[in-house]
Amino acid sequence: MLTAEELQELIVDDLDMTKEIKDEELSELIHQRIKDAAGGEYISLNDRSRLGKELFDAFRKLNLLQEFLEDEEITEIMINGTESIFLEKAGQIYRASKRFTSAEKLYDVVQQIVAGSNRLVNEASPIVDARLPEGYRVHVVLPPVALNGPTVTIRKFAKDSITMDYLESIGSIGSEAAEFLKKLIKAKYNIFISGGTGSGKTTFLNALSQYIPKEERIITIEDNAELRIQGVSNLVRLEARNANVEGVGEISIRDLIKAALRMRPDRIIVGEVRGAEAIDMLQACNTGHDGSLSTGHANSPKDMLSRLETMVFMGMDLPLCAVQRQIASAIDILVHLGRLRDKSRKVLEITEVLDVCGQEIRLRPLFSFEETGEDNGRITGIWREIAELSERRKLLAAGL
Repeated sequence: MLTAEELQELIVDDLDMTKEIKDEELSELIHQRIKDAAGGEYISLNDRSRLGKELFDAFRKLNLLQEFLEDEEITEIMINGTESIFLEKAGQIYRASKRFTSAEKLYDVVQQIVAGSNRLVNEASPIVDARLPEGYRVHVVLPPVALNGPTVTIRKFAKDSITMDYLESIGSIGSEAAEFLKKLIKAKYNIFISGGTGSGKTTFLNALSQYIPKEERIITIEDNAELRIQGVSNLVRLEARNANVEGVGEISIRDLIKAALRMRPDRIIVGEVRGAEAIDMLQACNTGHDGSLSTGHANSPKDMLSRLETMVFMGMDLPLCAVQRQIASAIDILVHLGRLRDKSRKVLEITEVLDVCGQEIRLRPLFSFEETGEDNGRITGIWREIAELSERRKLLAAGL
């Protein structure tokens, strides 16, 4: 029996490249070629179906990656050149039994992914962020930067929108803390979500969005569109664009925030703040666009404020005290997420941003997660209310 690679070459020879072939015709051709190649050799129905799907995915989809993308238990796919593929399931990382047989095949899959997002990646520009039609986030690094071949990391998201009720049910947040955040969203407090890589910031922001009043006009701004705002019909989604091969045509997050301010938004949601766009995000919050949401990478609420200060300095030369006042005025609440040693993701702290005292922004912890033990390897704990919210004017104005 011929290998899948040899069968693929025969099928390519059979195809008429001058016209478009439908999926049904391609599938029929594949199974006929498998039957011819088998001769009198017996092939089980399962093996025939598996081989047929593998060949179909190689022509129409993302080759052997398609199997991993369709497995709902897999949350991350890490391709280290042609040598190995690693998969994350339930927080644990495993090495896949399959791998790409050549750098050319992997490169073809990379170009297919990137082209679908209207992006470009090559030796001259070897690093790119893209996304799949399902919304999965893709990061690609090519040689000569990646020494062991094309390196691809795919972050998968749940197909169904995750709600706050679901996060409560799996122990990611307590019911009192969730009800508290629900009131804050409705009262249009500006909330910033912080946490480390893989702590669930985007997922949590999506869950929070279910509390946004349905009649509001929302504008989302992202580097790569990942947000799934729930139940809002008046929704505008904006995505940044990289420069083309001539180095022109770039549309940055800063450009999109400035454009959004002229689109009569009730709220502006910036998927993630990474650089100089921090100053525009803060100014939007300080110019009447209450209820804005955003996320950022940090190890703690205090670290997040320090990072915001640094990012503002990347975009504008201002005195430190002026930057701190901007941050304290713009952000009402910091929600910090973390990934614990049992690989679970939890809300670790909900903190109120108060004001500037001396050369430091004052914080007031409101809720904090406290471990109480372990149950079959899973960390258990409670969300303890530490203090009450001090700035209540927005709650009162909203009748809450």
